[in-house]
Amino acid sequence: MSVATPNPLPKILTGPRVERRRVLVNGTACWGTVADDAASLLLDDGRSVAIDGVFHLAPCEPSKIICVHLSYSSRGIETRNNPIPTPTPTYFTKPPTAINHHGGELVKPADCLYLNYEGEYAVIIGKVCRNVTPDEAWDYMLGFAPALDMGLQNFRDTDQGSMLRVKGADGMLPIGPGIVSGVNVLSQTLRTYRNGLLVQEANIGDEMVWGPHYMVADIARHITLMPGDVILTGTPCHSRSVDAGDLVEVEITELGRLSSRVVAGPVPRASALPEPIGHQPTDSAEVRRVALGFDERVPENFKQNYRNAAKAKH
Repeated sequence: MSVATPNPLPKILTGPRVERRRVLVNGTACWGTVADDAASLLLDDGRSVAIDGVFHLAPCEPSKIICVHLSYSSRGIETRNNPIPTPTPTYFTKPPTAINHHGGELVKPADCLYLNYEGEYAVIIGKVCRNVTPDEAWDYMLGFAPALDMGLQNFRDTDQGSMLRVKGADGMLPIGPGIVSGVNVLSQTLRTYRNGLLVQEANIGDEMVWGPHYMVADIARHITLMPGDVILTGTPCHSRSVDAGDLVEVEITELGRLSSRVVAGPVPRASALPEPIGHQPTDSAEVRRVALGFDERVPENFKQNYRNAAKAKH
């Protein structure tokens, strides 16, 4: 499968490349544009700051986050032995409180065995979008950003398939470092790393079953998308669980590299009561099916790097 590149290219996919970042400078949130040297940020108030010396914030404040379940052929082959996993895209949502930032921490609760990475790129909506065609959808995009769609897989046996607690926990969506426009995202390569070793890789245009313009038009048939809203466009094969101490990164050529560190969290207080509240994390066959994946259907180098990355941490 591959997504046909529009001809002519929409404005959002043509240069010059512009990257906008939201950062904290002396306690104040500021927007700025990455300079040509890629080492400094030109703030909107006229100042220039070194990128390495600022604290990054998420580059969007969405009213909603909508995520496609399966959209890459390699992921379809791994999970369902079919490069076209569903006839049309299906979706789930994350709450806005799932938003995290470049350099942020991913908290893995002590009662959850499986916290899985999914390297993706996000579409950030730039203006009110409703009832558009796929060709028109490009004009409603502000830009693109690397993203990590993290999931606590031990909650997969509850919430009637909504994945609210699998994908919706606080901080489970690092996004950034910035929003990029002027780059043909369909020509880029997505790579995910665990402790510096490659564990996912895909050429976006070659593997995507449906492009971002299709997804935006599909969703906007019935749901109004607002400025800042996020559409997560899916992940390739080899989503696997990570441990406290792991550095998880997703890099998309010409978009940037997003980094997050996994840290250990406690068992929630309501779960530690003598009579625990709510559905507790499980380690069922269905949980393991998704969390551990199908090694026989993924490239050998991903499996070996994943194992080596676990050893490298210690």
